[in-house]
Amino acid sequence: MPKTALFPGSFDPFTLGHEDIVRRALPLFDELYIGIGENQDKRYQFTLDERVRMVEGFYADEPRIHVVSYRGLTVDFARQLGVDFLLRGIRNPSDFEFEKAIAQANRQLVPELDTVFLLTTARYAYISSSIVRDVLRHHGDASVFLPDGLQLP
Repeated sequence: MPKTALFPGSFDPFTLGHEDIVRRALPLFDELYIGIGENQDKRYQFTLDERVRMVEGFYADEPRIHVVSYRGLTVDFARQLGVDFLLRGIRNPSDFEFEKAIAQANRQLVPELDTVFLLTTARYAYISSSIVRDVLRHHGDASVFLPDGLQLP
């Protein structure tokens, strides 16, 4: 039976840290969905369509990766996809505490859905999408934070 995972996030934009988690997760799963979510409480630099196209283009040659968008609860979307696991990256202790609480709530809502945490490689642990957005907003060179070949809209 194939093992599938959903890596949910806003990916505004998709960074080296995200790419690190995806690359390291591929040996663990047969298929990986990158779920690009829309949160009404967040203000995005890139539209949902732009974020989807950005990540789809980057993984165009990887048949085991599927880029999808969604709205609503991540667990509902995971159930809709029929995935076995949620995949989350952890950069630091505060990420862990935040993600642990979400994972426990998700497990309460959907007991058969487990969350797998991967620690971000140390050299990428300081990178966040909010830092990258700030650099881009001020017309700085954000390429050092982004995977080679990622095309920003």
